[in-house]
Amino acid sequence: MGWFSKATDGFFLSTTTPEGIERSQYLGVVNGEAIIGANIFRDMFSSVRDVVGGRAGGYERALSGARDAAVEDLIESAREMGATGVIGIDFDYEVLGETNGMMMVAVSGTAVRL
Repeated sequence: MGWFSKATDGFFLSTTTPEGIERSQYLGVVNGEAIIGANIFRDMFSSVRDVVGGRAGGYERALSGARDAAVEDLIESAREMGATGVIGIDFDYEVLGETNGMMMVAVSGTAVRL
């Protein structure tokens, strides 16, 4: 069925045609965005990881936090429209800034009401 998250009063799916869920009304596209900035200490430890190998935990945690914030924005936008769920969720990642010092996480989907 695709990625699925069950909130307390809604559903959020990566698929556009969920099995067993009847959609009664498409409400429109909803979005959520979050931007994180680079941090000198995180960059320094990440550089060490590049040399010795391994995962850059600081960046992973920051990216996870940005992704969560973007999803929260998406859910808030959908609820403001009266949606009971979002289908066709898509995540995009973009590096921003003159020195590529920031990363944007954007999430979008179609708000629906059952």
